[in-house]
Amino acid sequence: MRLQLSMHMTDYFFDRQAVIDRMSKANRQALSKAGAFIRRRARTSLRRRKSTSPPGSPPSVHSDDSIATLKNILFAYEPHSESLVVGPVRLNQVEDSWIDLGRTTVPQLHEFGDIARVLEWSWDGGRTWSRRDRRFRHTSRKRKEVYHFIERRRRARYRARPFIGPALEAERPNIPDAWEGALNSSGTAVVGGM
Repeated sequence: MRLQLSMHMTDYFFDRQAVIDRMSKANRQALSKAGAFIRRRARTSLRRRKSTSPPGSPPSVHSDDSIATLKNILFAYEPHSESLVVGPVRLNQVEDSWIDLGRTTVPQLHEFGDIARVLEWSWDGGRTWSRRDRRFRHTSRKRKEVYHFIERRRRARYRARPFIGPALEAERPNIPDAWEGALNSSGTAVVGGM
């Protein structure tokens, strides 16, 4: 399963009218509480450091941006499966996957690991290389004359550094507590969508 979270999921936050109309108050509060537990656990597992984390442990956070960071984790209601979805926001940087023969995002590379094609460029004839930002476009003739660079694609192996899966496993014992006291008028427990 791949993470496909984007800002469109804001339509399914637990305070949106469409979600309020669709779920009972107790179930909505319980799912929201469970999502908050998992998100908090995942965020606290991410450490800000310059070095790379060891494979198998949560990734290091290098970004100071409050939006474009692995710590920007959202949770929302998923209407098709009537469940809770928790995960990092999909970041703009996209790599070509060698395993899935498609595109994979930075959070996916960290959570599952993969072999990706990294696009790099060099301004000094190939002596030094840096990762190319895919948002950069050199379409105009004037830009092409000013920017003289060469490109290459190389294969890079990303070892899995999961942080959402371990957060779910760590919080799994606490998730039933989210439904504690969530009883309907007949005294039966409200079943969550998890």
